[in-house]
Amino acid sequence: MNIAFTFPGQGSQAVGMGKELAEAFPEAAAVFAEVDDALGEKLSDTMWNGPEEVLTLTANAQPALMAVSIAVIRVLEAKGLDLRSKVSFVAGHSLGEYSALCAAGTFSLADTARLLRIRGNAMQAAVPVGKGAMAAIIGLEHADVEAVCREASSFGACQIANDNGGGQLVISGEKQAVEKAAALASEKGAKRALMLPVSAPFHSALMAPAAEAMREALSKVEKRDPVVPVVANVLAAPVSDAGEIARLLVEQVTGQVRWRETVQWFAANDVTTLYEIGSGKVLTGLARRIDKAVNGIAVNTPADIDAALAALLA
Repeated sequence: MNIAFTFPGQGSQAVGMGKELAEAFPEAAAVFAEVDDALGEKLSDTMWNGPEEVLTLTANAQPALMAVSIAVIRVLEAKGLDLRSKVSFVAGHSLGEYSALCAAGTFSLADTARLLRIRGNAMQAAVPVGKGAMAAIIGLEHADVEAVCREASSFGACQIANDNGGGQLVISGEKQAVEKAAALASEKGAKRALMLPVSAPFHSALMAPAAEAMREALSKVEKRDPVVPVVANVLAAPVSDAGEIARLLVEQVTGQVRWRETVQWFAANDVTTLYEIGSGKVLTGLARRIDKAVNGIAVNTPADIDAALAALLA
């Protein structure tokens, strides 16, 4: 088998996402209804009708993106796809790791929705607004970006949050330190060093209170070993033990999303096709830039689902 399913992270949300799926497939509509019930609110209404600034709130975007991904999975399964026999691995970008784990049976859909609501709220509450920041650094090597983060750390916490591949790294931490690191990156020859319009410094040491919130939340939910291994963000390697997965999800809150290494791991282990399950095409674009031997295919519309099934069930 040479197929992996990947699941997008924050930034892939868009007003209207999932509506076409819900109208076309009862299995998808059932997913959105179950997520609404789990959260005690009509998140689906915000997803389909906006406003965008409400959908973009971390506590909404995280369960919303997961819901679209699982809606696609449920439709694929209803039409004959067996994850265990057709897919070698799953992986997700940041919150997408929860989508991957729900798809692979580690968490129930309702528990996943509640976990992501807790995660979103905890990440937002961990740092006062204005204290933290994130910046995208384009065109520098990983080691160079690590070096500027170290140099800027005299101004406060600063570290690599996401290694997205294709020369794109995201740094995160205290605002003054991130601004200093971005300036240093420009001096070292970065093509761009761009402060990001985010509400909190995700995947940094400042997220420690959110990590503790997730440790407690994860301890209270039922966990099963995934039916296929998940390639974990913080390891860029596969895990199949539910207890280890929960520990790594706690670590993920403050740790680096090693997406470049994840795609490289897939390529090195004979995975030739990555199906991006859910909203947008961000991961498909990144895969192309990381390793041209890996084929990325986005699956988020009824037509995409039909095409994916034709290939997967051939």
